[in-house]
Amino acid sequence: MSDVGGHRSAPARGGDVIAATTAEVIGSSPIERTEAGDALEPEHELLTVNMGPHHPATHGVLRLLVSLEGEEVLDLKPIVGYVHTGIEKSCEDQSYWKVIPFVERMDYLSYFFNMQAFCGAVETLLELEIPPRAKYLRTIHLELNRLHSHLFWLGTTALDLGAISMLWYALRERDTILDLFEMATGQRMHTRYFQVGGVFEDIPVGFEDKLRAFCTEMPARIGQYEALLDRNEIFLRRTRGVGIVPRERLLELGVTGPLLRAAGEPWDLRKAHPYLAYDEVEFKIPVGTVGDGYDRYRVRMQEMRESVRIIEQCLDGLPEGPWITDERKVVLPPRDELATSMEALIHHFKLVTEGFRVPPGEVYYPIEGPRGELGCYVLADGSAKPARVHFRDPSFVNLQSLREMCVGGYIADLIQNLGMLDPILGGVDR
Repeated sequence: MSDVGGHRSAPARGGDVIAATTAEVIGSSPIERTEAGDALEPEHELLTVNMGPHHPATHGVLRLLVSLEGEEVLDLKPIVGYVHTGIEKSCEDQSYWKVIPFVERMDYLSYFFNMQAFCGAVETLLELEIPPRAKYLRTIHLELNRLHSHLFWLGTTALDLGAISMLWYALRERDTILDLFEMATGQRMHTRYFQVGGVFEDIPVGFEDKLRAFCTEMPARIGQYEALLDRNEIFLRRTRGVGIVPRERLLELGVTGPLLRAAGEPWDLRKAHPYLAYDEVEFKIPVGTVGDGYDRYRVRMQEMRESVRIIEQCLDGLPEGPWITDERKVVLPPRDELATSMEALIHHFKLVTEGFRVPPGEVYYPIEGPRGELGCYVLADGSAKPARVHFRDPSFVNLQSLREMCVGGYIADLIQNLGMLDPILGGVDR
């Protein structure tokens, strides 16, 4: 155990865990209650409040049914289903090749992760190994997407607490990341860059230089964010000791990602079950000690630093060679062949219109998303369309813990807890 700034940090497990918090338990004093005979006094009458589904502080189309006694939250019930995407059902009517644009619109801040989960599941069913360069390119874009998601979380959560300046700082770097996505894929969002078998095309000339410049600058930018918030008295009072849920309870609820790691559990699928290039790069798992709002903030800040490290290592070790498999049954032929080869043109037409067939079977493919374990289950019946596509979206699972965070606290803390939860309702109502 080590003390940082007068507070205790978590014990490291091996060389892969780092303490990302300087928080300590600061318990809020409970509201004094009178005897049962005073229960009819006005200050003890209960009030039921609807927050949402269109309240500006509900982070999407989420409805919260909140029971209040004064300013204290006595009960809370999240009510979902207002987005009505029907994405999973729509996937059953599409060929495997055409499912990708659907799934990336679920968690619309983590579209690369949605693509990787689905493509990884299909590649497992096909027993298809993607080229080394494709693994590294996917890893680079996943970590850029993790930075993109955490930055938007940081800006909007700070805004919920009144720190509007933080939003402009976070969006500044997020816009640079979107520029990189546009440079590599042609789109800033929903890029369809990941394909079954690899990636759509290689990175363009100049992309690596621009990305290295971003990685050089980003650690200093994270330092600026911390300078704005780490010693901000209002931010500290709103986050420290607020929304604590014990590690054991989080595990019972199935909570993963930064919320679980903030409570001291160093579980990260990139380490536990490596995929792509994660077993070839060095990075640490930030953990907290208390599991309050401040720990959740600190864990995500350290995760951004680790993402930068991963990207730099992938650029240094980026292999040469193809960026997509040469298995012609599942991959579009090169564009330059379409004008000269009738076979390539016919193959392109059949793949786009009919798709490719996947042998019968089922698979669950999990990865570590910005909000926790994102898993894709695919059931194949031997046709060119999946019989079932189902996602374990971390926003849906983690939403269970919101009641645990809020009951017994103040309604003002509810907004902070919801922000630190970082739910994306497109993933909840998929």
